[in-house]
Amino acid sequence: MTANEKSTIAIMILAAGASTRMGTPKQLLLYQGRSFLQYITEIAIASVCQPVVVVLGANAEQIHPQIKQLPIKVVKNSDWASGMSTSIKSGLELLNNLPQKIEAVVITLCDQPFVSPQIINQLVDTYYSTKKPIIACEYGDTLGVPALFSQTFFSELATLKETSGAKRVINHNLNEVFSIPFPLGGIDIDTPKDYEQLLSISEGIFEVS
Repeated sequence: MTANEKSTIAIMILAAGASTRMGTPKQLLLYQGRSFLQYITEIAIASVCQPVVVVLGANAEQIHPQIKQLPIKVVKNSDWASGMSTSIKSGLELLNNLPQKIEAVVITLCDQPFVSPQIINQLVDTYYSTKKPIIACEYGDTLGVPALFSQTFFSELATLKETSGAKRVINHNLNEVFSIPFPLGGIDIDTPKDYEQLLSISEGIFEVS
């Protein structure tokens, strides 16, 4: 299947949080020579998904310049403090107003450093091969994001309660879910200690390679 045939699958990066546990906007932390948000946005651009939508909220004015030169669509969620569900809703509103019909969306976070174009593309390939409407990543004992949702779940995603995230839709519809293994998906960066550990792991990887 060509990339063009898959072009109705969008990807949404949720990057609206205030990073209270980090103490500084984690979207701007340096990783692989660029900001976290620029890094994950470039990963998304390198995947088969189009369009790439980034949802900003807290510190948007400070963060937006990091990605404004990239071929993406940015939406600002003014209600970001009410929780992740409001960012999902903001991103879906943008997608629903596009001229092309969006068949499905991959939802991912800006603080999962081991997400790759290969993982994103595997979600898309698995969606086409299994015909399942939700494809989730499996790590630890959980199913979570990055996850692909067909448009049949857009209304459920858009009406999530304020503090809920996409995982709630996954758990509510387990019989509709197919999962792919992504052990490193459980690593996200919430605290300064998480960030220090990530940098030491990354340095170790590059010393060996």
